Amino acid sequence: MSLLSVVLPAYNEEQNIANTAGVLSGLLEREGIDYELVFISDGSKDGTYAEIRKASAQNPRIKGAQFSRNFGKEAAIFAGLELASGDAVVVMDCDLQHPPQTIPLMWEKWKAGAEIVEGIKSSRGKESLGYRLSAGLFYRIMSRLIKIDMNASSDFKLLDRKVVNVLLELPERNTFFRALTFWAGFRTESVEYEVQKRQFGKSKWSLWSLMKYAVTNATSFSTMPLQIVTVTGAASIVGSVILAVQTLVRYLMGASVEGFTTVILLILIIGGFIMLSLGIIGHYLARIYEEVKGRPKYIISRVTDNVPENAAGIWKR
Repeated sequence: MSLLSVVLPAYNEEQNIANTAGVLSGLLEREGIDYELVFISDGSKDGTYAEIRKASAQNPRIKGAQFSRNFGKEAAIFAGLELASGDAVVVMDCDLQHPPQTIPLMWEKWKAGAEIVEGIKSSRGKESLGYRLSAGLFYRIMSRLIKIDMNASSDFKLLDRKVVNVLLELPERNTFFRALTFWAGFRTESVEYEVQKRQFGKSKWSLWSLMKYAVTNATSFSTMPLQIVTVTGAASIVGSVILAVQTLVRYLMGASVEGFTTVILLILIIGGFIMLSLGIIGHYLARIYEEVKGRPKYIISRVTDNVPENAAGIWKR
């Protein structure tokens, strides 16, 4: 019988662990799906890991791990993929905004031959205006940078074991899980879902954290921002040529420009382009620096008792 693993990254989700474990366990048992739940506490500062241990003690199909500090959602997802032993793996948020009732449909599509089943948002549910605007800005930026429609896509997806193995073999440290599944290829199908209301707690994503997430993922997955340097350089050259011709013509006509206003504006504009270009190049250099150091994506400090002993070798991957 095939095994389904459900990977659930969690950061300060103490209130959601017991409810999520109960809802998912009940659903999968009713559907007759052999399963395991893999919770990853991303350096949570509350009682998230304690709740994971409690759930694991009550249900041996539940296991989990605690990071030594906060390494981010991407690291938590990949840690969950490492610890998952299922023939298929579902990645979803542990606050149940990704509806559990969609999982059986994903499972059926996988049994029918799909190797990746993407969860596509048909509705974003009820969100505050500020969060909706910041999320919309994030997805527009990401879609333009990586040439993938990110507005409807999400981290909610099912992956066949062969896809999981491919992702785990990638040597890079700065990963973007959502886009990597598109990059990997394989036979892909999709299911639509409506984003559900959080049962407990508040979203951990602010406008600033979304923007940092966008920049980090864009530079780890796409070279498009580097092309901005070329575009701004070309724009500066074209503008300089036009201004040079205009200045020469006015000089020959005896009507040269007086004062330094034009010169000051040019210095400010070109200086702005140069600083922007240096910032973009610097960000890519920082990504290269992080990759060259070869530090692990994450460090696991604790695991539940039912995590196999041989998993110790992958904790620092």
